Amino acid sequence: MRLEDMRRSENVEDRRGMPVGRRGATIGIGTIVLLIAGYFLGVSPATMMNLIGIGDSVTQGSANPAATVPTGKPTDPQGDFAAAVLGETEDVWSKYFAAAGQRYTPPTLVLFSGEVASACGEASAAAGPFYCPGDQQVYIDLDFFKSLATEFGAPGDFARAYVLAHEVGHHVQNLLGLSAGSARSGAQARSVALELQADCLAGVWAMQDQRVIEPGDAQQALAAAAAVGDDTLQRRTQGRVVPETFTHGTAAQRQRWFQRGFDGGRIESCDTNSAGSQL
Repeated sequence: MRLEDMRRSENVEDRRGMPVGRRGATIGIGTIVLLIAGYFLGVSPATMMNLIGIGDSVTQGSANPAATVPTGKPTDPQGDFAAAVLGETEDVWSKYFAAAGQRYTPPTLVLFSGEVASACGEASAAAGPFYCPGDQQVYIDLDFFKSLATEFGAPGDFARAYVLAHEVGHHVQNLLGLSAGSARSGAQARSVALELQADCLAGVWAMQDQRVIEPGDAQQALAAAAAVGDDTLQRRTQGRVVPETFTHGTAAQRQRWFQRGFDGGRIESCDTNSAGSQL
């Protein structure tokens, strides 16, 4: 990626090193264990909380004073990179929405370390990056990028960018009210469809942002998509694959849907409801 050409977003809250303030419902130890287990299966905290029936009951509190949180462009390399990718997603999606006569409201990117409180409850860094629709914020402990390269075998700037673009994809879903999967599908199938659609939207963003894309970048994203496929993660963590517990899709599915978005370059490419778009 041509990092020097990327605009740094100001929509960043840097909560790294800060104590966790209470926002909304408190999640117990048992739920945290489920979230950590869900991470190794590729499940976002928001998805897991919905699946266990507490996501819709969590509301945002006011005991986490935003005035004490540093906002704006981080100055450290990892934070600067995250702000740069967020800025690119803002520029691309703002232009895309404007062309359709709509206004794009960007999410806030929250950087944290260890654990964090959100409108979706509290989560450990072990739960991985996630998007919370309750406050329209993307949350990430930047140590995840190190794990992505060393533990998951997916190094590179664009592999990291894919992770953030996927979470912003969930924000686009939220803004547009996009659905995924058949209305007759169960919760697991709908979860997989939503996650694959977010992968596809990350691909759309990448195609629309050719100004900063370099040769080989898409391959880094595909490698990252494969590394966090449900089947890949299950083999690594439990030595066997259990398809009925999938929530994000297989490595092949995640690669296919990112590529679908990249090739099509349009949101319409990401319709997982159509009969011709087998997951």
